[in-house]
Formats: sequence, structure tokens, C-alpha cells
Amino acid sequence: MSDKTYPKYSDEFKKSIVTLYQNGKSMSQLSREYGISMSALSKWVKNFSEVKIDDDTVVTAQQIKDLQKRNAMLEEENLILKKAIAIFTPHSGKD
Repeated sequence: MSDKTYPKYSDEFKKSIVTLYQNGKSMSQLSREYGISMSALSKWVKNFSEVKIDDDTVVTAQQIKDLQKRNAMLEEENLILKKAIAIFTPHSGKD
């Protein structure tokens, strides 16, 4: 394992760096000025760039990932509840 520790940046800081990039600063400029690796900058741009879905809705890749994770969790909970209902509901069969 490496002894090198990496700084932890807040989402607000990351978003402000992405805004600077979108307003014309190059990744190499941002990397030099803020001491951020190019790979981190690329990831931030990917995660925090906004995408306009319709007139009223703008989302980031990070928000989409969060929604996908939440959706998967809800689908799993729903499946568990369906199984529980099947177990605890008396079946009407032939008597």
C-alpha cells in the first residue's frame, strides 16, 4: 500500500471546478492551478456536468447514478415484500 494520501474534496468544490472547465478553462490549467490530477478532473466533469432532459429538468451523471442505485434498492425491497405476501397469504386451493 502507498503512504500517499489524497485530499478529499467536497462536491461543491468539484462542481465549481467543473463550472470553470465549462466556462473555458482547460483541464491542464485547472490541474496546474489547483493541483488536481487529470484523471480526477475527467471524473468530476463526467459526474457533475449537467444534462438538460426537458425545459424544467437538468440532472448530472452523479444524480442519475444515485437514482439508479435507489431504484435498484426499491426493486429489491419490492421483491422481498412480494415474497413475504406469497408466504403469509393463505392460498385458495381445492379442499
